[in-house]
Parts: sequence; structure tokens; C-alpha cells
Amino acid sequence: MDDQRRLYVSVWDKHEVRRYEIGDKKRTVVAGGYGRGAALNQLNGPYYLFVDQEQAVYVSDDSHRVTKWNNGAKEGIIVAGGQGYGDALTQLSHPKGIFVDRLGTVYVADELNHRVMRWPKGATRGTVIAGGN
Repeated sequence: MDDQRRLYVSVWDKHEVRRYEIGDKKRTVVAGGYGRGAALNQLNGPYYLFVDQEQAVYVSDDSHRVTKWNNGAKEGIIVAGGQGYGDALTQLSHPKGIFVDRLGTVYVADELNHRVMRWPKGATRGTVIAGGN
């Protein structure tokens, strides 16, 4: 839920994130919605999401990445991972929970690598801040 009391839901099998106004039945697709895939306008089984104060939506998915979807965007921006499945500092392996701080640093629970990664804003590689293989 964002600060305007709008509810965001990841729909795994539809490969999209939807936003609902409280009390309204209408939905708005705010991320994905173009079928399953790894293109910047697609999601692949989205799991967790985070909404920042500008209503940008961050989504972890089965393309082993976290994408940021600015309010009204038709494509996401890769902010973590996106270099395929693996354990290198440029990769994630089934990312799950995400948090973004006020500086735009992305924190990701990297499930199959048993670690938590930190990706500063604009970084092309992350650092392990907890756990690891």
C-alpha cells in the first residue's frame, strides 16, 4: 500500500503488478502486463514488491532480477541482478523480499544463494551484506 492508500498486488501467473484504489473494482497494471518474459516491458513470475514515496514499484521476479517501474512507465529499469541465474555479484538466484531506502539503495533477499545483497543506486554489481554460500 502506498501513502495514498492504493493497494499493489503481484499476480504471479499473469506476470504483472496491479494497483487498486481502495473501494474501487477497477485495476491498473503498473508493471509488466505484456506476457511472461525477460524484456524490459515484461515480468516473469513476479514475487515481491516495494513501492517508494514517488509510487515507483520495485519487483523481484524469476528472471533473477529486480526492476524499478516509475509511475506511468511502460518499461522497467533493472536495478539489481539481470545477468542470469548465478552467485556472482552481478547475479541473483530467485530474488524474493526487497526493500529500498531513501537513497535508492536496493536490498534483496537472494533466496537460493542464501544471502542478502545491497545494490546502491546506479550500481551494476551488488555486495553481500549477510549470509552467502
